[in-house]
Amino acid sequence: MDDTTTELRAEQGHRAGSPGYRRIVVAMTAAGIANFAQLYAVQSILPGLAEAFDASASQVALNVSFATAGLAASVLLWSGAADRFGRVRVMTVALVASTLLGLAAPFAPEMWMLLVLRGLQGAALGGVPAVAMAYLAEEVDPRHLGRVAGVYIAGNTFGGMSGRLIAGAVADIGGWRWGIGADSLLGLLALVVYLVAIPRPRGFVARPRRSGGPGLLRRVGGAVADPGLIALYCQALFLMGAFVTVYNYLGFRMMDSPFGLSQAVVAFLFVAYLAGTVSSAMVGRVIERCGRGRVLPACVAAMIIGAALLLVPSLAAVVAGLVVFTLFFFAAHTTAAAWVGHRATTSRAQAAAMYTLAYYLGSSAFGWLGGLFYDHLGWTAVVAYATGLCATAALIGLLLLRRGARSAA
Repeated sequence: MDDTTTELRAEQGHRAGSPGYRRIVVAMTAAGIANFAQLYAVQSILPGLAEAFDASASQVALNVSFATAGLAASVLLWSGAADRFGRVRVMTVALVASTLLGLAAPFAPEMWMLLVLRGLQGAALGGVPAVAMAYLAEEVDPRHLGRVAGVYIAGNTFGGMSGRLIAGAVADIGGWRWGIGADSLLGLLALVVYLVAIPRPRGFVARPRRSGGPGLLRRVGGAVADPGLIALYCQALFLMGAFVTVYNYLGFRMMDSPFGLSQAVVAFLFVAYLAGTVSSAMVGRVIERCGRGRVLPACVAAMIIGAALLLVPSLAAVVAGLVVFTLFFFAAHTTAAAWVGHRATTSRAQAAAMYTLAYYLGSSAFGWLGGLFYDHLGWTAVVAYATGLCATAALIGLLLLRRGARSAA
């Protein structure tokens, strides 16, 4: 990105502390809550679903995988629509559609129908993460992009935590249908806040269908031509796979011997998401001091340490390990996601969409595969599998980011 482009974006972008900046923070926090409360609504009630439908852990985990796979499959389409119709309009349509599907999910009579609704809902939910970082890069002063990206992801973590917590607590009282329904009502409330707060965009330039510029496939090609961007997509793929694996099957582990916790108590373990909320909001300042190249591998190393603590047969150790694992996962995710927005000087929406695609592909594919490890080999194998995914992310990141730096030089 040249100096002229940076100065132009600085003039157009909302600066930290301005009314427009504050409205963006409120709106995107609400969008994150609406999105992620609904996306992972079922994760804390998977043991209850397994009992209700007489299914295995890997089978009911498909309710998470179908939603995240639908999201992954839709992000490039949403990014193309956002280039033509605008980021705000696309996010609004996506949130409205996903909320309506979420309100229908509690009425599914069979698991296959619930899976279909979850897949469609995931596809609708893809409209927010597919373009959110591109929207922030266009509307916020680039000097404050890392900070506002952290706040947005903090909203995502709060949504993920509150959705899981509400669903688990309500389901323990009234069953899984009431749990998902309560989560959908939370999404509806957050949608209303988003609609009221979102300011009119001023940095977006529409790309008409026959504008003479590069088509969608060429823009996608530009988003995968840089080895450094591929390395960042790999962080999303493998780290998210590890993260979802742990959270998918931790409930089964904690309801089993030697812990024997209830579903409601297990749901409260998702309060560990608050660690991710804090780290997402604060890591931007750490990046400004230490640099992305140091922060990202340090976060992955800390995730591995947190995962190791999950093997200790002590509730205190599991809670500590979960907090460490969550805190540094979201710090790594924030670092990598903001890095994509900074590094992608062209095809920004497609680069953000590719990162999102990798993120949710890791969630759906690796998260489901972790269930096979749990069903056949137990919790120790799940933790070893998650640790291996983290190590793979770190190795690929070091190799490709170094190669990308040489190419840029």
